[in-house]
Amino acid sequence: MVRTVRFHELGGPDVLRVEDVELGAPGPSELAIRVDAIGINRAEALFRSGNYIQDVKEFPARLGLEASGVVEAVGAGVTGFEVGRPISVVPAFSMNDYGVYAERAIVPASAVLHRTESLDPVAGAAVWMPYLTAYGALVEVGGMRAGDTVVLTAASSSVGLAAIRVAHRVGAVPIATTRTQAKVEQLRKAGAAEVIVTEEEDIVERVRAFTGGRGAEFVFDAVAGPGVVDLARVVAPGGTLLIYGALSGEVTPYPGFDLGMPALNMRTYTALETTTDPERLRRAEAFVTSGVRSGAFEASVDRTFDLERIVDAHRYLEAGAQVGKIVVTVDH
Repeated sequence: MVRTVRFHELGGPDVLRVEDVELGAPGPSELAIRVDAIGINRAEALFRSGNYIQDVKEFPARLGLEASGVVEAVGAGVTGFEVGRPISVVPAFSMNDYGVYAERAIVPASAVLHRTESLDPVAGAAVWMPYLTAYGALVEVGGMRAGDTVVLTAASSSVGLAAIRVAHRVGAVPIATTRTQAKVEQLRKAGAAEVIVTEEEDIVERVRAFTGGRGAEFVFDAVAGPGVVDLARVVAPGGTLLIYGALSGEVTPYPGFDLGMPALNMRTYTALETTTDPERLRRAEAFVTSGVRSGAFEASVDRTFDLERIVDAHRYLEAGAQVGKIVVTVDH
């Protein structure tokens, strides 16, 4: 039996339970892994509460898209992995099919990357999703290049911090936004060229001033909702507004008509665009691995919890005070 986090109804963090569950053996194209650390993502809180882009199909339901650990068994048809190999699991599947909130788990081999020696289990559970998301959206899809300016909302999130470093890696200029003064210094230390406090400052004026009136080639937005109208105003002609989250919980308008039909590209993005495309994932893995080995990229971990405190971890996630990733560790 394996300690596994499940929930039997939709709701807040308190619906999560650590239960003993039979694991079974990996099937074709699957791996069985020992889980050492789990990266906590907002997608999991949304899935748990019934507000995710996918509905829960049946109860009890599982959670977890990102983890690090070691291969324990290899399913039929799987090549390139052997028992004992350190690995990381990336978000490349539905939580209706798999979940890594557990001390052991079965996962699709297509969602598993080799973990380099420089990444310990906590870093191995924290580094991939943020950098795969930022790279996939800004470089792979957007084509961000040296000299471009990118505005980042929710910049103190793990993805926001990764996007700052990805921008520097390609020679672009990151502008971070944050609601209050509380995280300004941390964002500057992380490498933001400018930090805009949105509750005190006009984002349109600040971005226009910083860019000499040109605007930003990219906006990478985790919030969505009515705020996209102002974000659209800061996009340079022909630039791109990428929406990868919906933290506002409000309806997102299309601002083109209100702003007089500017030359604006606006699209949504999820990490699945990168992680479920083998060629894109191969390029992303190479980009992130290169950044980790050079020291340009690092895992930004705010706090760790042990598996038995999964409810506390989700409460902390929803409080929104973290700077970087929340990681759950698993004792064996």
